[in-house]
Amino acid sequence: MPLMNGLPNTMPDIQYNLLFGRGQNEAVLEGRYANRHGLIAGATGTGKTVTVQVLAEGFSRMGVPVFMADVKGDLAGVARPGETKDFIAKRVKSIDLPYTNEGSPVVFWDLFGKQGHPIRTTVSEMGPLLLSRLLELNDTQEGVLNVLFAVADDEGLLLLDLKDLRSMLNFLGENARDISNQYGRVTSGSIGAIQRRLLVLEQAGAEMFFGEPALDLSDFMRTDLSGRGIISVLDASELIHKPKLYSTFLLWLLAEL
Repeated sequence: MPLMNGLPNTMPDIQYNLLFGRGQNEAVLEGRYANRHGLIAGATGTGKTVTVQVLAEGFSRMGVPVFMADVKGDLAGVARPGETKDFIAKRVKSIDLPYTNEGSPVVFWDLFGKQGHPIRTTVSEMGPLLLSRLLELNDTQEGVLNVLFAVADDEGLLLLDLKDLRSMLNFLGENARDISNQYGRVTSGSIGAIQRRLLVLEQAGAEMFFGEPALDLSDFMRTDLSGRGIISVLDASELIHKPKLYSTFLLWLLAEL
């Protein structure tokens, strides 16, 4: 249920405040303070999900694109107009709160490509630093991974997926002496450790995330024809059961942002 700041939503004026409700006083979040971190907590049934939906709708109305990870599938409701209920109509009338049932512009995403558009990135775009943290490598192993990316860059090799990364690791192992003389020491022990970490990552389903076509971050930063920010909803109902892959995606997204 979208809540308006005293104006019917048919007007083109952008609202820079988010009105959550009205009692003796209005509960308003000023848009200029929306760059702070926030926590919404409470017991079951206290309105956490609705609060997140109202935030998303409010930002969208400001023309600000929104990204949400939907674990249970209930945030996706912002895409459809709400149903008019007698108790809601009675409540908004008693506090003189204008509102209209309407949907928001939503694009659905899914790393598995089942409940939305698939999300992909390449190993080259993720880079050695983020990949090292993801694989939980030590300093020596991280150094080998940096050598791998340096060799790939010098040779003009694009690392698209985990298979490319494995092939490059095999190349490093086969040419360790020559590469060590030019880029720094590369040991078979470090290469083997990285290979084992990659195996764990592949078993967690990470091969679904790496590949082409790679997502352009501007795909998230869009508005519709009316100027409203697009709400990107990631279906995480299946992804939540693969924590390694989930953390991989979130680390990449935060790094890109």
